[in-house]
Amino acid sequence: MPIWIWFVFAGILVSAVMAVYTARKDQVQEHDWIEQQGQKYMERIQQEQETRSNESSENNEQKDPA
Repeated sequence: MPIWIWFVFAGILVSAVMAVYTARKDQVQEHDWIEQQGQKYMERIQQEQETRSNESSENNEQKDPA
């Protein structure tokens, strides 16, 4: 076989390995980003619950001044 065919095979192999490596790296980055966004969302929900709880207790105190 001519040597240029070996270079083509090597190029294809290197391209395949780099494609798999990049795909896995992107998958890890995407997973980390999704985790961060989920954490931010949960913090917002918790803050909203605390705000509503505080507003509810303030309204109860104003309605029942004993």
